[in-house]
Amino acid sequence: MPPSQRRKQKHSTSSRVSLAMVAAHAKVSTATASRIINGITNKASEQTIIQVKKAVKELGYRPASIGRALRCQESRMVGVLAASLANPTMSAMASSIERSLRDEGYIMSLCDTHEEADIQDEYLREMRSQLARAVVIIGAVQSELLSDYRDNGTALLFVNRPAPDQNNSHYVGINNYQAGVDVANILLQNGKRHIGIIHASLEFTAAAERRRGLLDRLAEEGINPEDIPHAHTEGLNHLEVGYKSMQTLLEMPKRPDVIVCLSDMLAYGAYRLTQEMGLDIVEDFTFFGFDDNPLNPWIANWLNSVGVPASLYGPATVATLKAIWNQSPPTEPVYLPHQFRLNKEFFPLPPKK
Repeated sequence: MPPSQRRKQKHSTSSRVSLAMVAAHAKVSTATASRIINGITNKASEQTIIQVKKAVKELGYRPASIGRALRCQESRMVGVLAASLANPTMSAMASSIERSLRDEGYIMSLCDTHEEADIQDEYLREMRSQLARAVVIIGAVQSELLSDYRDNGTALLFVNRPAPDQNNSHYVGINNYQAGVDVANILLQNGKRHIGIIHASLEFTAAAERRRGLLDRLAEEGINPEDIPHAHTEGLNHLEVGYKSMQTLLEMPKRPDVIVCLSDMLAYGAYRLTQEMGLDIVEDFTFFGFDDNPLNPWIANWLNSVGVPASLYGPATVATLKAIWNQSPPTEPVYLPHQFRLNKEFFPLPPKK
């Protein structure tokens, strides 16, 4: 090797930043710097945490991830499993989570389960073999490995859709039941009582809770849930399910004039059919959806929707993971505030006191 290359190689190796250098720069002990860099912050003051993070940034420190993972049996990687990355709502949530994880020095590994149990289990096994620090599931389905994974000590967090059995699980996201109640409140407040529902599988906790909240509130006002027509076809593609289900509602002798779709993607499919049939979306129907898809302002100004801004998911997810890692997990679901995107025909709900 030429001398110039040897000198260059020697400089590169000797200039590698060590944990001890970070600690010295931050004026803390090596143990304190190590704990903070590894996400254990419950014993450090806010000022100390800031000092260490500043030192890491200024020195360009990168921990030796492979060695650390083997020693600690965990890595800096957080697995994020999404039920459908084709759904812009889930993609936006994942993007928000990635940004917040990166800000804290973690790496996100993103996988699409396609809402299939076997694929979800395949990725759960892979996250375990990769010594993932945590697994976040955006839209979990019941699967063979899920319960075992939850009980083995790995941090597991459910986002936007609670755990299928809803037991002993950490959750961050919309309060699906309350969102259903609030949709009913807006419809009732605006004199809308002739309502139909389009849904995909009700085995998934989010859809079931949204429907239950909606029907419970309508029942309080004397609208019998059995009198509310439901439309559903089998399938995982919500666009196709919405399209085919809308056909069922249109064939009814007295079709509803308010269509509540338990996801915005269902509403997109239903709307497509009304356009193919030449129906007037303003005069003939009112559509309500859930999730407040980020595409709505661009392509669906006809759709009323309720959801949580995607930007809230990242900070809340990382804060909850850190609480779990610090042995002080939340004892209740972490519900994020939802909001409505309404057309001019609707009056919003009064502010909650």
